[in-house]
Amino acid sequence: MNTPSDNRLLLQPLRQALYDYDPGDVQRSLSRVFASDAHVQLAYPLEDPGGPDGLYREGYRPLHNAIPDLERRETIVIAGSPDNNSQWVGCAGYYTGTFVKPWLDIPPTGHQVAMRFHEFFRIEDKRAVEMQALWDIPEVMLQAGVWPMAPSLGREWQVPGPATQDGVIASAQDDAVTAGSCKLVSDMLGALGNYAEHGVDAMRLENYWHPRFSWYGPSGIGTGRGVQGFRQWHQIPFLNAMPDRVGLVEQGNLFSEGEYVGFTAWPGMHMTISGDGFLGIAPANQKITMRSLDFWRCEKGLIRENWVLVDLLHVYRQIGVDVFARLREFNKARYYPGG
Repeated sequence: MNTPSDNRLLLQPLRQALYDYDPGDVQRSLSRVFASDAHVQLAYPLEDPGGPDGLYREGYRPLHNAIPDLERRETIVIAGSPDNNSQWVGCAGYYTGTFVKPWLDIPPTGHQVAMRFHEFFRIEDKRAVEMQALWDIPEVMLQAGVWPMAPSLGREWQVPGPATQDGVIASAQDDAVTAGSCKLVSDMLGALGNYAEHGVDAMRLENYWHPRFSWYGPSGIGTGRGVQGFRQWHQIPFLNAMPDRVGLVEQGNLFSEGEYVGFTAWPGMHMTISGDGFLGIAPANQKITMRSLDFWRCEKGLIRENWVLVDLLHVYRQIGVDVFARLREFNKARYYPGG
């Protein structure tokens, strides 16, 4: 089995090519890093583009066409092995550059934009054989001023990287710290499941979360600060809307490196939209799944920061709302002025 350092270095050609974006270099690095039959899964509407060639054709090439000075900036890079003995590398950061042409029918701004990403790569035999990635496409809609969904409850902003500025790990970490971080997050996730029978207090958030923790949700949900902010702007609306939600932690991949922990599953939860409804979606007992890719940073035995991306566009699609049709309708005067 490769070491975490080996797996991080395996991705280095692709990480560098996407930072210094050149189409030829990106294509060559994709061929070098990925197995030819790798399974690539992206956020809606990109979905399953058909391996590394499709990732370039359907993902990077159109994005680069819209943002010619495209670059990828990383804030977190960790590697590890979950209990199932698979090997993963998790990366977080944002794609940025000048938005000059439409992308996914989002009108350009002529200004620099930033789109968060969480990208997880499964490694076998020194090749990436699977990629699960969420790009925060709604964040681009927000910056373009064409928001087609319900307003966020939390704070919308350019989510920062780790407060400690040490998320891009480049060397071996202390095994005891790595194991302690993973146990802390695993125990916290287990306690969240106590809600179903014993309510919010049974989750014991104060046992796991730092009093000043920041929960960085996706655009459409936003950021919450501390237990009160987390509960007020995300957890309470979320649980009121979907009290039967079940997290699929056992079917996912939880791994850690140093004080950082990553989790990926596709999907990560299933639930029914009932109760008070969710994000402006009226409750009609719609059964949905939810894709969520997460990172945590631990500090002195507590969770200090949590970065969460959720494929909200896929949630809307499952309940029959075409977000992109709404976007086009709201902004048709910008496409067809006077017509």
